[in-house]
Amino acid sequence: MAKRRKGRAINGVLLLDKPYEMSSNHALQAVKRIYFAQKAGHTGALDPLATGMLPICLGEGTKFSQYLLDTDKTYQVTAKLGIRTTTSDADGEIVSEKPVDVSPEQLASALDSFRGTTKQVPSMYSALKYQGQPLYKYAREGIEVPREARDITVFNLELLRFEHDEVELNIHVSKGTYIRTIVDDLGELLGCGAHVADLRRSAVGNYPIEKMVTLAEIEALLEEAQAKEISPSELLDPLLLPMNTAVDGMHKVYVDDMSANFLRHGNPVQAFNAPTDGSVQVYIGEDENDANAEFIGVGIIDDDGLVAPKRIVVI
Repeated sequence: MAKRRKGRAINGVLLLDKPYEMSSNHALQAVKRIYFAQKAGHTGALDPLATGMLPICLGEGTKFSQYLLDTDKTYQVTAKLGIRTTTSDADGEIVSEKPVDVSPEQLASALDSFRGTTKQVPSMYSALKYQGQPLYKYAREGIEVPREARDITVFNLELLRFEHDEVELNIHVSKGTYIRTIVDDLGELLGCGAHVADLRRSAVGNYPIEKMVTLAEIEALLEEAQAKEISPSELLDPLLLPMNTAVDGMHKVYVDDMSANFLRHGNPVQAFNAPTDGSVQVYIGEDENDANAEFIGVGIIDDDGLVAPKRIVVI
């Protein structure tokens, strides 16, 4: 007999404003506990020293976390010039200290070299894996392992402030971009070294920043529900965004109930308005004008032009 899973079968996405000095996994477990959710997963770790948007997928929403991991992100970062550290942030040991003699023109020229598509070598203090272990584990043991340079894209890089030895930037980047590495490389270009003094993720894909909530806010709602002797779900669940927001922007196709049943059993189907290739959102409904259309997951167009199941919701 299968072991019954503990918790509620609650589905959706919570936009958590991760606090400073908390690991992403610790934040995830806190949300899972507050919501008493059966399943939960985050969509790409934020450094403990970073704050900001950390989408937490609950229940069937975890099936779509990879799509948020693969989307672009926006950060606001403060770089401290003159000091280079082992981890490229304020938590690391100081590698070098140099005087800062940087003009606005020199800074502007250096920043321009990061715009667009470039190559980036991931930091040894990243969570990327080498032979099954994250790079930061090797780094903590003083072991340097080979890392391949990867293509990254800086869609937008805006200088917000330059005062003395501090540079504040707003950066919109592609998946897999390490802001710490950009700051470290910037310091080397300027000849004085630099590290991340403060980092905040302000956006993941198209998620609205005004929908972010803090742990303190959802903990307060839980306490309020307990004090009023009502189900916590009455106050907490309205904060969740629908699962399909994780694949926002992906082409939508529509199927009938019979086709949906085929998809749920692993079979490809024909769908209205299907493209010739790629991944698609799948809905039970008539078309984009159907207000009652139900999201049932993500499919992929196969070689026969049919929609094959890829990540299907089971409720």
